[in-house]
Amino acid sequence: MAVRLCVLVSGSGTILEALVDKGVPIALVGSDRPCRGLSVAHNAGVESVLLDRADYGGFGPDFDRERYSADLAAVLRARDIDLVAMAGFGTIITASVHDAFPGRVLNTHPSLLPAFKGWHAVAQALASGVKETGCTVHVATLELDDGPILAQRRVAVLAGDDESTLHERIKDVERELYPAVVTRVMAALDEGRDVSTVAQEMEKV
Repeated sequence: MAVRLCVLVSGSGTILEALVDKGVPIALVGSDRPCRGLSVAHNAGVESVLLDRADYGGFGPDFDRERYSADLAAVLRARDIDLVAMAGFGTIITASVHDAFPGRVLNTHPSLLPAFKGWHAVAQALASGVKETGCTVHVATLELDDGPILAQRRVAVLAGDDESTLHERIKDVERELYPAVVTRVMAALDEGRDVSTVAQEMEKV
């Protein structure tokens, strides 16, 4: 049976576009807010679902993260999803999702983890003065930007870089790396293998 993939988005959907362009089969796109990513799904003929944070307390201290996560897990299970790939998804999810999809929630992050975790990774890299940063595809866990690393690619920090220019070059790499890793993970699951085996395969790419 083919692996059913859900991509979670919150913004422009450029990584989603890359997945579509690379021919990655996507069963569902989910979003936590109205965004362009939903239009990308529509234009690609992919089913989408909006589970709006506005219905769970919005973006302030009243946000009910646990109820939101439980409902998201229920939506994914109801559509027989096997694998979840976060692509710029802006909501930190709780154990409800991770328990429903153990070891099968992926994320891409704009740094060479474990360096520069969090939402401002590119700015942190610039501020630190490092000569290179990059992107990491990893298995997401309850700990933010943690979990087993599946693949990384380096990106040089150039003289004159600002957050925008550096982030755009990192995104260019992400748009190549993430579809490659997701494709390998889907193949591994289809063969009954563990997601972690992809880490060894990606070393050869």
